[in-house]
Amino acid sequence: LILSAVACDQHLHTPRDFFLLHLSLTDLGCICTTVPKAMHNSLWGTTTISYTACAAQAFFFYFFMSAEFSLLTIMCYDRYVAICKPLHYGTLLGSRACAHMAAAAWASGFLYSLLHTANTFSLPLPQFFCEIPHILRLSCSHSGYLREIGLLVVSACLAFGCFIVIVFSYVQIFRAVLRIPSEQGRHKAFSMCLPHLAVVSLFLSTAFFAHLKPPSISSSSLDLTLSVLYSVVPPVLNPLIYSLRNQQLKDAIRKMMTGCFQQQ
Repeated sequence: LILSAVACDQHLHTPRDFFLLHLSLTDLGCICTTVPKAMHNSLWGTTTISYTACAAQAFFFYFFMSAEFSLLTIMCYDRYVAICKPLHYGTLLGSRACAHMAAAAWASGFLYSLLHTANTFSLPLPQFFCEIPHILRLSCSHSGYLREIGLLVVSACLAFGCFIVIVFSYVQIFRAVLRIPSEQGRHKAFSMCLPHLAVVSLFLSTAFFAHLKPPSISSSSLDLTLSVLYSVVPPVLNPLIYSLRNQQLKDAIRKMMTGCFQQQ
């Protein structure tokens, strides 16, 4: 619904909705990469996955998730400019700049996932999906293990850098919001920003813990819970948060659905 509304309604061709369209694509990709296979395994009582399917699943999952995190960072910057530099919004977030940022998010996701899936995949894995930490436990190559650990550490540093950008942006946003004289205006600004910050925090904290936790505290139930928290919950919450907080988007979806029912 979000993809159709943003693509078809001219009133939603704004930078915020442009990035929301791309975020919806990454959310859809994340869910389609992990959940169908997990449902198949649950219904048929199997816990195996082939070498090719595991490699493909890992590639597409890390591709969509890293692109999503980049887009969440960009959307935070979008809110920062809209609230703190409203007079420069059209200049800083023109159509060319938005296209370049979206392309950079997808390209970084592709390169990130390619680096990880280039390593060797071996045995069938009894997990919710093919996560890098679980694959590393089955690795017979010490050098490959160290190389992948190095990539994970570099990835964590890059993600932490993006997190610093997000925190800095929100500090500036909250400072600007607190200067708004109207209580209704402050409430509206906080209601737009706080859900985004909550989802980003959930995604980062669970993903970091899942990938960097010591092996000594690992268990199947804990691993499954962490996997669901960062791979399923944020992609499910993002469309709800951004659609329920966007009156223009709700009106466009309502208009689109009403038109479909009238045609029938």
